[in-house]
Amino acid sequence: MTTSTSTPKRRLPSWATAFGPQIIIALVLGLGLGLLAKYTGHTEETPTGLGVTLATIGSSYVSLLKTAVIPLVFFAVVASIANLSKVTNAARLAWQTILWFGITSLVSVIIGIVLGLVMRPGAGTGQGAPPEYTGRTGDWWSFLIGLIPSNFLGLGATSKISEAGAVSTALNFNVLQVLVIAIAVGVAALKVGDAARPFLEFSTATLAVIQKILWWIIRLAPLGTIGLIGNAVATYGWDTIGALGKFSVAIYIGLAMVLFAFYPALVRAHGLSVKQYFSGVWPAVQLAFVSRSSIGTLPLTQRVTERNLGVPSGYASFAVPLGATTKMDGCAAIYPAISAIFVAQFFGIDLGLTDYLLIALVSVLGSAATAGTTGAVVMLTLTLSTIGLPLAGVGLILAVDPILDMGRTAVNVAGQALVPTIVAKREGILDEEMYNAPRHGDPFNDEFAADSKVESESGHDISPEKVPVG
Repeated sequence: MTTSTSTPKRRLPSWATAFGPQIIIALVLGLGLGLLAKYTGHTEETPTGLGVTLATIGSSYVSLLKTAVIPLVFFAVVASIANLSKVTNAARLAWQTILWFGITSLVSVIIGIVLGLVMRPGAGTGQGAPPEYTGRTGDWWSFLIGLIPSNFLGLGATSKISEAGAVSTALNFNVLQVLVIAIAVGVAALKVGDAARPFLEFSTATLAVIQKILWWIIRLAPLGTIGLIGNAVATYGWDTIGALGKFSVAIYIGLAMVLFAFYPALVRAHGLSVKQYFSGVWPAVQLAFVSRSSIGTLPLTQRVTERNLGVPSGYASFAVPLGATTKMDGCAAIYPAISAIFVAQFFGIDLGLTDYLLIALVSVLGSAATAGTTGAVVMLTLTLSTIGLPLAGVGLILAVDPILDMGRTAVNVAGQALVPTIVAKREGILDEEMYNAPRHGDPFNDEFAADSKVESESGHDISPEKVPVG
């Protein structure tokens, strides 16, 4: 009798399949391929095969993200407004929550603007504006007119006639108009009541499907990173690398100022322990940093808000999900502020006081369009288009976006737990005994014992019992 021995399957080490290392590898590959294309003669006038390939990969990835933006914004906003029906004393709590969302976003965007002006991350590149750029068109009047939907879909069309006489038409969406439409539809559905319940359930289900598709797109980020960073280096050379590095440092300094200075100051101003706040929220912050998704971190964020920070469950179940789609101090405040200033400096375009005020206004009002997964893409496009800067800056900045997104999402989630906590404290409904209790693993046992694994956006499965609490 013969026995056969099976050869064990070879598997890649865990570091090679994790999302973070894949992004680092993609950055290195993209840098190398971009330099190779640059020094083998690639220019816009005489493109090479490698340069065109990198540009196509990068632009295709950005197009995939942009395709999902409009349905994501619409259904995320409608679903968030629908949650108001579940809250007792909804009007007062909702108003307080939205007010503090706005206050923290405003302070965060001011920090971003100051850092952009002081550090000047995009200055000194010597680059001119892209050929298709015809000059700034952003102003207050254009912004206000842009809020009025031109049609139900917020849809516009532009046509071009080539030298050969062929006509090409491109469709585009105004994100601010879609946001206005979504708010109107959500409020109307809320007022209609039970008759609108099937529509709201449909909106919630559709949002879940869209988020799943977005997760598939996000998993392609390493490939997109190769194309984006490679095309940026091939087009702009070494100046791009230095400028993007300085830009990344500016972003992380801003995030650190909000997370470790501004948030603790708010906590202390409301008579709460800063140590208890950080020990309570830290498990969600850690998962957010790895997952790069406020929506993916939402179950854990809600539980630490309730069980560690002492926010009543009924209020937390409204405020935290609303925050996961609209409360983005990292993605919708610091990031677009510094990014807009970076793009203007990179292409040698001067900004005035009106432009900085528009950046602040768009960041505060447009945060509802961030939708928890691709908020940076939405806000970057929204901010640049509102103040009339070249949208070529989107592809340039997205080259390093995955690295920045970890810190941005961590700050987002910390703020999403902070606002319900201070609102609950101000309204006298915060369980301060629970807030000040010692941290241990017990708060999650009854809620998560039968729960399936929480899937992080890094590709790992993180069971609740494996997530440290405090």
